[in-house]
Amino acid sequence: MSVVVRNNVHIQGNGTRTIVFAHGFGCDQNMWRFVAPAFESGFKTLLFDHVGAGHSDLSAYDPAKYSSLSGYADDVVEIGREIGLSNAVFVGHSVSAMIGVLASLKAPDLFESLILVGPSPRYIDDAEYVGGFGPAEIEELLEFLDDNHMGWSEAMAPAIMGNPDRPELGEELTNSFCRTDPEIAKAFARVTFTSDNRADLPNVTARTIVLQSRDDIIASEGVGRYVYEHVPGSQIVLLDATGHCPNLSAPREVIAAIRDFI
Repeated sequence: MSVVVRNNVHIQGNGTRTIVFAHGFGCDQNMWRFVAPAFESGFKTLLFDHVGAGHSDLSAYDPAKYSSLSGYADDVVEIGREIGLSNAVFVGHSVSAMIGVLASLKAPDLFESLILVGPSPRYIDDAEYVGGFGPAEIEELLEFLDDNHMGWSEAMAPAIMGNPDRPELGEELTNSFCRTDPEIAKAFARVTFTSDNRADLPNVTARTIVLQSRDDIIASEGVGRYVYEHVPGSQIVLLDATGHCPNLSAPREVIAAIRDFI
C-alpha cells in the first residue's frame, strides 16, 4: 500500500520548501485548516493522518508497531522518503511534537526545523520533573477512556481545549475524539501518556522552537520550558492563547510565530 494512501497525505501550495503539519491525539489533519493555508503561497504544505486517525487506512494499524511513538515516527520518515523531502519544516502538535523529534533523529536530512506546539516529553511526574500528572492520575484517565470512550471524550475535550467562553471549540474537539476508532484511541492514549522522551531532547540537531500556550492542562508552561531548556539552541514563544489547541483557538498567533521562525 502506498504511504500516501495509508496516511491520507495531501500536498498543496507552491515553493521549493515543504512544511509538514502533524496532528495530535484524537485529531486529524483537519485541525490545521486555519493555519496551513496561510503558507501555501510560499511553501508546499503536507498534511496527513496518523494511522488510526481521520481518513487513514485503519487496516494498516499494527498494535505491535504502534505500541511506541517510534512506530509513528517511522511513518513520518517513510512519508518523507516517498515524497522526497529534504530540509523541510515539521510542525507537530501535542504528541506529534515528540513524534517529530524522533523522526528528526531517525532521518536528520528530512527536517531542517522543528516547530513544537504544546510539546511534552513526559506527562507523568518523575522526581524533580513535573509533567503535570501523577502515575495514578494517568492510570485513572486511561481506565476512564477504556470504560467509556464517549464519556471520556465529552468530559475531557472541553477541558483540553481550555476556552470555556467559546464552547464550539470544545464541541469540535469532542466530535473529533468521538470519531476516532475506540480501540485504537485507547492504545494511542496509553502510548501518548506513558511515553518518556526526555533523553531524546539533547540529541536534536534541527533548529527548534516551542510554541507554548497559557493555561494548558495537558502541557504546562513549565513543561514547554523544560523542552526549550533541553533541546540545544532552541527557542520558545509564549503565545497569546489559552488551552492545548492554539491551532484552533488562536491560529493567527500560531501563523505569526511560525512565520517569524522560518
